[in-house]
Amino acid sequence: MAIRVGMLWEILVIAFDTLRANKLRSALTILGVVIGVMSIVAMTALITGFSDSLEGQIRAFGSNTVFVQKLGFQSFSSGRSFLELIKRPNLTNDDAKALGESPLVGEVGLQIGGGGPFAAIERMSFAGQATKRFAVIGATSNWGDMNFIPFMSGRFFGDFEVLNRRNVIVLGYSPAEAMFLTRGIDPLGKVIRVGRDSYTVVGVMDKRPAALGDANGFAVIPYTTYEKRYPTPRFRGIVFRPLTIVVSSAEGVNVDELRTEIESIMRARHRLKLGEENDFDTVTADFIVAFLRQFTKAVVLALFVISSIALMVGGIGVMAIMTISVTERTREIGVRKALGARRREILVQFLIEAVFLTMLGGLLGIALGAGIGYAVNVFAGFPVSLPLWSFALGVGFSATVGILFGMLPAVKASKLDPIEALRYE
Repeated sequence: MAIRVGMLWEILVIAFDTLRANKLRSALTILGVVIGVMSIVAMTALITGFSDSLEGQIRAFGSNTVFVQKLGFQSFSSGRSFLELIKRPNLTNDDAKALGESPLVGEVGLQIGGGGPFAAIERMSFAGQATKRFAVIGATSNWGDMNFIPFMSGRFFGDFEVLNRRNVIVLGYSPAEAMFLTRGIDPLGKVIRVGRDSYTVVGVMDKRPAALGDANGFAVIPYTTYEKRYPTPRFRGIVFRPLTIVVSSAEGVNVDELRTEIESIMRARHRLKLGEENDFDTVTADFIVAFLRQFTKAVVLALFVISSIALMVGGIGVMAIMTISVTERTREIGVRKALGARRREILVQFLIEAVFLTMLGGLLGIALGAGIGYAVNVFAGFPVSLPLWSFALGVGFSATVGILFGMLPAVKASKLDPIEALRYE
């Protein structure tokens, strides 16, 4: 065992000396491996960071919440066309009231706008300071509680203000920062312009982390005020009311039971026959998270396939330099064989040298990939995650490349005839 360990150490020293003696050639050889592993680690850090952050935001809605929509994430993910989905009947306030009467339902809220092609997007201004265009959402008084967004100051509007269509507004962190916080002004009670209308600020929501884009770039007004200010949009003559009904379960009711109850009530209200598909969507946080995870796995797999091309280029370079090394060290191989070295030992020597080269490239790629991930996080604020399995994959890929592409030169070296090798000039 001591002899084998000593030989292994000697081989590593020889490999390092070979690398040091041919710095430029060795650097060019492992460049492909460095690029491939760096791509894997950096992109994995960004993709998993984005996925984890977005999953956290989705789960913030609660595991017992169901979103009922005319057309939503569920239908689009199944591949249906927009023209087919928009012909569905609009959701109504009466649908929400009917759902609220079920004993399985705890609380029901409404939201209009906030996303999609029919969202209301407006500039906001106060005392000469204007913002960029932010989303304006119409909602019921329980919207803040059902979305679990913490408050920085003030309050959410109440039922009285919703019923009387008052021009009150709750600001997300981004518009509040742009108009007030950067100037040290307390926004509560101030009257701001939103498009052509004036609103009194009654509350400001706290900042929340963003997985993509600005998660704090919005403002909320009573949904009755929203309907008065923004007429129901039309698309090719079809009236589209962008209403989402948010339903939470009663105590002791799980989300599957709640979803089944919602579908039963909505199908009865829409007079759907047995066997007919739902003309509405019921989406839960778990469904979105499951789809997100599948999407992330597909993206990571595609990334590995693309990065493997760079690794193959690096492997070809390793095979080329190891073949040259075998030719340059033919006499050395002959001497080692003459002194009793077996074919297996020669093969292992050159194979370890190849693996040493590629693993060095893999370690450099891991360091650079992690550095890129942290740099993006620091300078762009993009969420980053560096799972240990991405490091293990980087090392494993680089070692595999060394074994696969170093095998041919190693076999060639092990098969050299010692007499012919000693005569080689």
